[in-house]
Amino acid sequence: MPEPEPYDPMYPGDEEAVSPTGQGGAMDLAMDEAESLEKPPSSQERAEGPGEKPRSLWSDAWHQLRRNPVFVVSGLLILFLVVIAIWPQLIASGDPLQCDLSKSQQGAEPGHPFGYDTQGCDVYTRTVYGARASITVGVCATVGAALLGSLLGGYAGFFGSWSDALLSRVADIFFGIPVILGGLVFLSVVTSTTVWPVVGFIVLLGWPQLARIARGSVITAKQNDYVQAARALGASNGRMMLRHVAPNAVAPVIVVATIALGTYIALEATLSFLGVGLRPPTVSWGIDISNAASQIRNAPHMLLWPAGALSITVLAFIMLGDAVRDALDPKLR
Repeated sequence: MPEPEPYDPMYPGDEEAVSPTGQGGAMDLAMDEAESLEKPPSSQERAEGPGEKPRSLWSDAWHQLRRNPVFVVSGLLILFLVVIAIWPQLIASGDPLQCDLSKSQQGAEPGHPFGYDTQGCDVYTRTVYGARASITVGVCATVGAALLGSLLGGYAGFFGSWSDALLSRVADIFFGIPVILGGLVFLSVVTSTTVWPVVGFIVLLGWPQLARIARGSVITAKQNDYVQAARALGASNGRMMLRHVAPNAVAPVIVVATIALGTYIALEATLSFLGVGLRPPTVSWGIDISNAASQIRNAPHMLLWPAGALSITVLAFIMLGDAVRDALDPKLR
């Protein structure tokens, strides 16, 4: 019987395991290369791909939003509402101010699917044209309140001292004013029939909420290490605010402003329903709801269509705000 060959550590058999020497030789290099080939890529490497830079907060949020069905549905609905607010003639060829008293409170008929109101106006045409005033008020009021609140809140949060105390006390005063009562008092003395008095009133009462959000975000952002490093290197206050603090503190303001936009549209409709918001000849969902409230038993179609359009619009903006909040807040992922 042949004798077994002696074991040679330089030529191990197939069943033998080779251990690294820990001395950085050729054997250790070969082992490292083998392990790197067998090691599966991490989840972050698979998401980013080879040679790609890590995604920023905004690109990562957009990456998540595109895969969120709530964002897609609400975004498409808001896009449709904005388009018909700008070009209502695309889906409504009639005149919202052209009425025929002989058709007062009549139901749907060919070419007029929503019926007629008390004055004999086409409810469908007025519902389509009503989107322009409501969305204009909501967007302009949101932009105005966000800009004013962000500037005041950011200044108070960054510099602190007496400006912070003054902003807090002024905001408390505005928080103590009831919105509906304030609208009845402020707008009852305004005779303009345009949307700007309503926009100004909403901005006047809406900026304190966004100012507090901006103030808290700036206070949190300015305590980060990169802001302290910029300060130590001699960066000016303006440069630190624009380059380091503002980009990292604006996300909460965007989330709250997006949700508040739907609330402002509902507030405009409420004020118009009470007779102190938008006024004729302006076409508004709130005005149509107010005119139809007394005839809900005889002609419910006069109330259901503008009220349904208002509810869908407010719900779409609230859903959009929730989706943006989930994408920008790492704690909710």
